[in-house]
Amino acid sequence: MEQIARADITAFEGGGAAMANTMIEQSGIRVDAERRRGRAAGINPSGRYEPVSRHVFDDGWGSIEELPPFKTEVQVERPRTIITRNSSPDISFDRSINPYRGCEHGCVYCFARPTHAYMGLSAGLDFESKLFAKPDAARLLERELAKPGYQPRTIAIGTNTDPYQPIEKKFRIMREILEVLERHKHPVGIVTKSALVLRDMDILSRMAEQGLAKVALSITTLDRKLARTMEPRAATPSRRLETVRALSEAGIPTSVMMGPVIPGLTDCEIERILESAVTAGAREAGYIILRLPLEVSPIFKDWLLRSAPDRYRHVLSLIRSMRGGKDYDAEWGKRMKGTGPYAWQIGRRFEIAAKRLGLNKERLKLRYDLFQPPRPEGEQLTLL
Repeated sequence: MEQIARADITAFEGGGAAMANTMIEQSGIRVDAERRRGRAAGINPSGRYEPVSRHVFDDGWGSIEELPPFKTEVQVERPRTIITRNSSPDISFDRSINPYRGCEHGCVYCFARPTHAYMGLSAGLDFESKLFAKPDAARLLERELAKPGYQPRTIAIGTNTDPYQPIEKKFRIMREILEVLERHKHPVGIVTKSALVLRDMDILSRMAEQGLAKVALSITTLDRKLARTMEPRAATPSRRLETVRALSEAGIPTSVMMGPVIPGLTDCEIERILESAVTAGAREAGYIILRLPLEVSPIFKDWLLRSAPDRYRHVLSLIRSMRGGKDYDAEWGKRMKGTGPYAWQIGRRFEIAAKRLGLNKERLKLRYDLFQPPRPEGEQLTLL
């Protein structure tokens, strides 16, 4: 991982994109395009906790061509709990649920990629193709909601990996979770890039009527070609806007999240995305500046070299201008919006456009007072 970061930076200081690409390919880090067809990441470096680093190279027998393509593999994970708590002061929720680990959407910029290192896997292609499903999620959720003293607050789903990624069609874990939340009148906020959320519109519309549900569609660009390379297995931008419209017409409060805004690449679309969102029926909107923690940085850089080599230095320069000269600054209060003149400009453009379009006039607050806790396991029922 450090090798690829050194390779591209050194190459640009001494020669440019062509040299950087050559050095990365010769290092054995980049995976052949045919093997990673339909994936965003071009590399699959070993996890940061692994004692060895593996590299692919031709030993003279032409065996590289015989390596199989990266196919989606799903393992079952059996966690003991399903609600994840956080105390971060710059996040609007204190609890979330992740039905899956890893994400087949394969968004190259995804800040959740480094979590795959905890499974002994790569944040690169492994994150997109080696997935973990949690089929016990609904049962665990019901058990945790029944704990004495549980205080309901909005559960955020989709803040780490997408709950409506393609494998949800088979596992239906998200629908089971929503069934539990509806049954006990518990508020939920969903973020997704998938039109599959429309499958659960029946549950969401009933919950929305009681002030218990809202949905945000993540839209990073309206450029279909760019989205195809950057978010290869997510719904197209136009399909996401259609989803916003369908949810809004069904009475479900809907917003658009521009996450992330990539300076020098997608920030030129801020106004167009917001205008399209309002036309589709969105009531609220938000944004996050690109984050490049840990392994995400070299993965994003490699993608940028392949997809937009002419913009590489400009994009990185803007990113670092907002991160104190670094690829990323994890300090609370700064990590989401960045600092400096360019970050300020993006923020003001967003605010002006949102105000002009009537977005964010009122922030919807979901209800907690309707919550009906489940009966604890083993509790004896009363006769009367």
